[in-house]
Amino acid sequence: MRTWTADDPKAGLMARKRDVIVRAAFAAFLRDGYAGSSVNRIAEDAGVSIKTLYRHFDNKDDLFVGVIQTACKASTGAGDPPWLDLPPLDGLTQAGGDHLLFVLSAEQLALYRVVTREAHRFPELGKRYQSDVAGARIAQLTRYFDLWPDSLRTKIRDPLRAAQAFGALLQGDLLETALLGGPIPGPDELHTQAHDAAAGLLALIEARLV
Repeated sequence: MRTWTADDPKAGLMARKRDVIVRAAFAAFLRDGYAGSSVNRIAEDAGVSIKTLYRHFDNKDDLFVGVIQTACKASTGAGDPPWLDLPPLDGLTQAGGDHLLFVLSAEQLALYRVVTREAHRFPELGKRYQSDVAGARIAQLTRYFDLWPDSLRTKIRDPLRAAQAFGALLQGDLLETALLGGPIPGPDELHTQAHDAAAGLLALIEARLV
């Protein structure tokens, strides 16, 4: 994937073109799946030449990575999340609620379906989605653990395992239900789910089980 230095006079224009290409690719992957998408059609939808597309991305795999990285940035946001400054129960609740709103959004559910549908033919897509999207969230959580008071932080046996446990407590069967067309809880219910998951993780940490 190509990048340009900030002092390059064309950097702003190239960044805007890249963004347009990624948005067109996102729409194409949701509409046609990974295998059914054409880089020529994506370039046409983006209003750029195929040569311009290949100035930004080496191939369709590289373009899909760009889409996933955009999803990753949307998941974690730009800069530090405000919940990093909150006490453990409040911070975990806020982080969990934000994550649930993101993963249960219509666009992200559609992208997840694309990844799972194509993963058996293109296993690297699933691995990349998992490492970039889930990995970014776990990295934020483990960083958050480091900011906790020593009296609680030192009870965490394995930060990675603790972050993964929080994800399991948080999502439960919500994602599976949503992917199968079931109802998506409203904001109040998601907040309650996040709060319960946060309390559950803290109980596991106090018991030194994660």
